[in-house]
Amino acid sequence: MPVSLPPPRVPSPLTELRDDRFAARGLRLWLKRDDLIHPELPGNKWRKLKYNLAAARAGGHGTLLTFGGAYSNHLRATAAAGALYGFATIGVVRGEELAGRPLNPSLAYCAERGMRLVFVDRTTYRRRTDPGLAAELSAAQGPFLLIPEGGSNPAAVRGCAELPAEIDVPHDVVAVACGTGGTLAGIAAGLGAGRRALGIAVLKGGFLPAEVAALQRRTYGAPSGNWHVADGFHHGGYARTSEELQAFLADFEHRHAVALDEVYVGKLLFALTTLAERGVFAPGTGIVAVKTG
Repeated sequence: MPVSLPPPRVPSPLTELRDDRFAARGLRLWLKRDDLIHPELPGNKWRKLKYNLAAARAGGHGTLLTFGGAYSNHLRATAAAGALYGFATIGVVRGEELAGRPLNPSLAYCAERGMRLVFVDRTTYRRRTDPGLAAELSAAQGPFLLIPEGGSNPAAVRGCAELPAEIDVPHDVVAVACGTGGTLAGIAAGLGAGRRALGIAVLKGGFLPAEVAALQRRTYGAPSGNWHVADGFHHGGYARTSEELQAFLADFEHRHAVALDEVYVGKLLFALTTLAERGVFAPGTGIVAVKTG
């Protein structure tokens, strides 16, 4: 049965940040507070799941299945969405060795929200985009609607494409931290003429431009061409940090009374501040940074 959770808060708030590092270069910076959309479906999670949930309902699916690591925010969000909207959920978790251990807080939360956890070895997990694995899981777990790791698919892109319409301030760039690329693909597609989207990669590897282009191609038939991915701000890779990043986060919270996570949004604001100080943005540019978590 669905549990009692508050409805999503959209549009999310938009706050201008007065920061001399931007103002000195003639720039304005706003923070789009998507982290305030919902206490259990924060940030881009609601936007990415919205049309996936609608598709599940329209298709008569009673169960959602998705993939994630042991600390996956996407698994948490899917579990919360299932509890909120009355879907059973299955989480395929990387690492079969975790099956015999006490659940960490993230997985414990998923279980509390009713998610059935299926632990698989890393070789199996690497097949997560293989239709053959989906067939094997369906035979073992029953029918389901599959949502990919991170939630990035055409339904998610369409949900994220609604974000730019909520921005009612003069802006030229909308920037977001990128993991799987779905949020960037959607935001870029939803922007008006003359505006562009900037993605800050939080993982190493340089694979994101191809992923974003592929998502836009699957959703709209072709890439929009109004976006760019900036590498070099991952601080060692996913969930890695550095002394420089930690110092920036502490300073940012002191300046603006806003805490930033070190995995996604901290790297986004670090990158934007660095790019501003390098003179990458022309004077007069308005920048909206999306706080996805």
